Amino acid sequence: MDITIHTSVLPADDPEASLAFYRDTLGFEVRKDVGQGTMRWITVGPPNQPDTSILLAPPAIDPGITDDERRTITEMMAKGTYGWILLATKDLTGTFEKVQASDAEVIQEPTEQPYGIRDCAFRDPAGNQIRIQELR
Repeated sequence: MDITIHTSVLPADDPEASLAFYRDTLGFEVRKDVGQGTMRWITVGPPNQPDTSILLAPPAIDPGITDDERRTITEMMAKGTYGWILLATKDLTGTFEKVQASDAEVIQEPTEQPYGIRDCAFRDPAGNQIRIQELR
C-alpha cells in the first residue's frame, strides 16, 4: 500500500480569525476557500508541503450529530479540549516569538520535555491546541 496523509480537519467557528492565524501568523497558504459567512471550509497548508493540508471546517454541522452532542462540542471548543494538531519547525524559538507576537494564546513556552522533545503550545482562534515541536 502507498497511503499518505492528505488532509486533517480542525473545527473553526470564526473563519476570518482562523484564516488570519493560519495564513498571516503561521505563514500557511490558502488552498481552497469554499462557502460563505460562518459556513466556510478553508483548506490551508505549509507552502513546502503542497500535498498535506488542514481543513478548517464549521464545527458540529453533521446532520447525524444530536443537539446534546453539538452542545458538548461547543463547550469543548470553548475550553480548548476539542481539536489539536502537532506541527514542527527547525527554529522553535523564532517561531514561538512570531506566534506570541500575534497575540495568540500561549499555553506553554518552549520547553524541553522529559520524553526528548522540545516544544511549545498555543490556541488558535477556535480554541484548538497547536503544539509546535522542534526538529533536531
